[in-house]
Amino acid sequence: MWLTGALRRSALLWGAGLALACTKPAPPQRPPVAVVVAVAERAPAPYIVTANGIVEPMQTVAVQSQVGGVLDAVRFKEGDEVTAGQLLFEIDRRPFKAALDQANAVLARDEAQSDNARRDADRYAALVQKDFVTKSQADQAAANAVAQKQVVEADRAAVENMQFNLDNATIRAPISGKTGSLLVKQGNLVKPGSAPPLVVINQIHPILVRFTVPEGELANVQKYKARGTLRVLATPRGDAVAVPGTLDFVDNGVDSTTGTVMLKANFMNAENRLWPGQFVATTLELYVDSAAILVPSAAVQNGQDGPFVFVVDDNGKADMKTVAIGRAVGDRIVIEKGISAGTRVVTDGQSRITPGSTVEIKSPGSAAAAARPGAGK
Repeated sequence: MWLTGALRRSALLWGAGLALACTKPAPPQRPPVAVVVAVAERAPAPYIVTANGIVEPMQTVAVQSQVGGVLDAVRFKEGDEVTAGQLLFEIDRRPFKAALDQANAVLARDEAQSDNARRDADRYAALVQKDFVTKSQADQAAANAVAQKQVVEADRAAVENMQFNLDNATIRAPISGKTGSLLVKQGNLVKPGSAPPLVVINQIHPILVRFTVPEGELANVQKYKARGTLRVLATPRGDAVAVPGTLDFVDNGVDSTTGTVMLKANFMNAENRLWPGQFVATTLELYVDSAAILVPSAAVQNGQDGPFVFVVDDNGKADMKTVAIGRAVGDRIVIEKGISAGTRVVTDGQSRITPGSTVEIKSPGSAAAAARPGAGK
């Protein structure tokens, strides 16, 4: 009996030990990984070409004098905006007025002599019919009348020239625009065509921006320009707001040294935010895809099989999706294939998750999870 009891106790102890040996502790469950997500959305995506540009005036005129003389007066302040026809400079008019008066006096004298010569010719023509004078005398009177008439024509040309000089003693703005520095001061002697010019005027309303694009974009530029007006944005350095304009000019050749084509865009520049010689960032918009799928650029990762994104389902599980990407639109990327609109993609925390990981969605910039799995859909 004692042996039987001992064997029974040994069997029970062995069975209990075996049960304990077969029971393993459950592995610890990994906590959810905190991530930031964004929703892939369907939105307009413009096809844009970016380049650096230089602002240049629509027109530039170096104002010079067409007559010589002393600069009597300057009728504007340097830096003023002037309009076409506005009085700018006055040169001493007295020499030109005297020359004009003299030319008019000579014209009046020669007109009187021409009238007398014409009357003489008429008289000789009548007398030769009656044989009172010879044919030679009549011909001489007619020739004299013609000569005097030509003298009068020369005098009239001289009067017009003197009037031209007098008119050009007053210098007016040939175009509307912004004046630069005054290069010749009042009291100086000016000469026709002398350097430097009196002042330089730049037309800045409207104004142009010159920029270049790769020759590979030329076909698209020509294609979409033929369909209508192309929009161009110019952003000055240090400015966050772009100035809108339109494409105005495509050069007639490709620069073989750089492989680029020069373009010019027209801007109304009502607020004077564009200035000649200024460097700007330009964006040429060729067309707009009205129903593209866009995700933040931070969501797209590069793997051995190409670009991919991590997506989060309604149960808070992460999965990896291979995608085909298109062009960048600002800080977002066009997804051509792989996910649909409304899909939640991970934009921060990808390095800490693997396919099947449980995630906890947090707000951008927060230090801890701020939403339950599946929130933020």
